Order: sequence, then structure tokens, then C-alpha cells
Amino acid sequence: MNPLLSRLQPYPFERLRELTKDIPPNPAYRPISLGIGEPKHPTPAFIQQALTDALGGLASYPATAGDPKLREAMCAWVQRRYGVQLNPATQVLPVNGSREALFALAQTVIDPTQHRNAGGPVVVCPNPFYQIYEGAALLAGARVAYANSDPARNFAPDLSSIPESTWAATQLLYVCSPGNPTGAVMPLDEWQRLFELSDRHGFVIASDECYSEIYFRDVAPLGGLEAALKLGRTDFRNLISLTSLSKRSNVPGMRSGFVAGDAQLIRPFLLYRTYHGSAMSPVVQQASIAAWNDERHVIDNREKYRSKFARVTPMLTEVMDVALPDAGFYLWAKVPGADTDFARGLLAQYNVAVLPGSYLAREAHGINPGASRIRMALVAEVDECVEAAERIVAYVRSLS
Repeated sequence: MNPLLSRLQPYPFERLRELTKDIPPNPAYRPISLGIGEPKHPTPAFIQQALTDALGGLASYPATAGDPKLREAMCAWVQRRYGVQLNPATQVLPVNGSREALFALAQTVIDPTQHRNAGGPVVVCPNPFYQIYEGAALLAGARVAYANSDPARNFAPDLSSIPESTWAATQLLYVCSPGNPTGAVMPLDEWQRLFELSDRHGFVIASDECYSEIYFRDVAPLGGLEAALKLGRTDFRNLISLTSLSKRSNVPGMRSGFVAGDAQLIRPFLLYRTYHGSAMSPVVQQASIAAWNDERHVIDNREKYRSKFARVTPMLTEVMDVALPDAGFYLWAKVPGADTDFARGLLAQYNVAVLPGSYLAREAHGINPGASRIRMALVAEVDECVEAAERIVAYVRSLS
């Protein structure tokens, strides 16, 4: 048995089930879950039709590199969205959702034989974080260094908390912008700092951008490739951006996304994936082409989220420390007392499930930055989210 498997921690939703397994939810209320970040808006009909029309593709093995038309559609979207021109033959690669690619990238990048210090190779990730970052690092034979989010800086990771000796051993840095769970977007000066660190120490930057198309201000979130171009880094050296159709197009079950950036990294990543057996189904490829080529449904989807957050956020701000995020579909709220106690009490009294913030973070630099916070995924339709907010307001008021 691979001994590295013993280093993995239970997934947050497993911990939530364990936390609440002895709680009989209040039968007076229908269950509402704000725990899992799974889009619930309907999948656009034209994407469903594209899947059906492509069923003949099941008779063929797909190429790991994907259909050239798919890579061209992905590059055309990057050009429209970020003003970045990519070579579809060398700088983009389809993946089966960003989660799979985030994991596989670490297995490609990390060299456990390179011991720049006694502790071995390091992967740096934000804290709180998407747990795939940690698991990918551990199974690649690396150790994880956590950069705690700073509420005073819009929950940006505090990179100054990572000592120079750790940066010197770092081989991979995960960033998430817009962030999960905080919704924070990294500004250009923060990107410049990351690139300078990468140049100094030679590590790869994996930019997780799966929430990029759900935002609440007039300016779309800055992407990693866009930031690199603005700073004159036209070769996208040591940078891989990862994105997905799941949130953008409401197709989480389709498992479709892509990675893009440094051609010198895309090449070995393709080699790894060829052996890993990660080729995207031809049926999904054709539906993905349709999705990447259409923006109307993305605008409509974004408006749904904007309307929903405009109604729910003011309700919750009356009783909680919470604010409209830059982007994404989560609210990251401070709660009275322990976050785990809050989650248990809310479920018991009002049958609403939320995720304790401490489950999304690790103890680092003397604190757990998710403690006394909860993550609420506003993924359902507006009426359900408003009803959940009403119950949360009532619960918080009952505590005082």
C-alpha cells in the first residue's frame, strides 16, 4: 500500500457528515443545503443538445490532446476573455475538470528526489483552501506550507508568512483567484510579487480560476495569463492557469475544462496524462466546443447569481460579519462561537446545512484561519437561498 495515502485527511464533507450524524434535523423545515459548492442552475439546453448530437463519437478512442477544434475554441475564449493569444497546438490542453488537472499537475511538476533542504520539496497553498491542493502535494511526495488568508487584506494569502528557506524549497504554488471560500480576487501587484518569487526560486504557479465567470462588479476578475501579459511575461514562464465549464456553464457532471500557459510545462503534462488515461470523451469535447463558443448563457447565469446575492447578502449582514465577495458563489461569514457548534445548531433547529470554515483550513502560524467562520454556497435557485437566509437570521438572533 502506498504509505503516502496515510497522510491524507478526511474531506470536509466527510467531516461534516461525521459532525452532524447524531443530529435529527427539525422536521418542521424542509432540508436546505448550503454546504456543497455544486451548481444547481439548469444546464443550458443547447449544451444538452450538443451532447446528444455527438453520441456517435462514443465509437472512437479520444486523443489525450483533444480535438484541434476544441483547443481552438478554448484559445478563442481566452482571447475574448483576457486578451491573451495562445498557440492551440502547444499552450492549451483539455482536462476532465479542473479538480483532476490540479491533482495531476502536482504529479508532473514535483520532483521528490530534489531535496533543497532537509524537509524535501514544498508546495505552498492558501489557507483556507481547496483540499485537492493538499492531497495532490502529499501524494507527490511533497510537504505543504500554508499561507493564511488575511481578513484585513480582502482575505489575500499572507505570503510574507512563508520564510525564505521555505520558498527556496518550493516547487509548486497553488493560487485560487477568485478564491474558494473567500471569493477574493488577486490584484496585479500581487501577481507581480508571485512572479518575482517564482523567478527567484524556480517554482511553478498553478492558478485555479474555476470561479472566474461569476462576479459582482463591472470589471471581470483578473486572470493569471492576463496578469502575466500585462507584466510583459509573454512566454507565461512557469505559469499554468486552470479553468472549467462546471460553474461557468452549469455542467459539473460533464467534467470539462482546460489548462493553459507555459508550453514547456504543457508538454510534460501531456506526456503524464497520456499514461494516466485522462483523455476527454469525444462526446464531451463536442459539447464543450459549443459551451466555450457561447457567452450569452454565461451572462444570464451571472445575472442569476448577482440577483441572488443582492437579496441574500443584506439579510445576513444584519446579524453576521459577512460581505459581498469579489466573485464566486460563496459567502464567507464570521459566526458567534465555534463554527462547528454553529453548524450543528443551525441544522438541528432550522434544517440548514453549512460548512464549518475550520474544515477548509489547517492550523498554521498559530491559528486556524477558518475558525469561527462558515462557508455558505448560494448555488440553489433564489427562493431557496432566501429561505435559507431567513432561517439563518432567525437562528443567529436566537443565540443572542
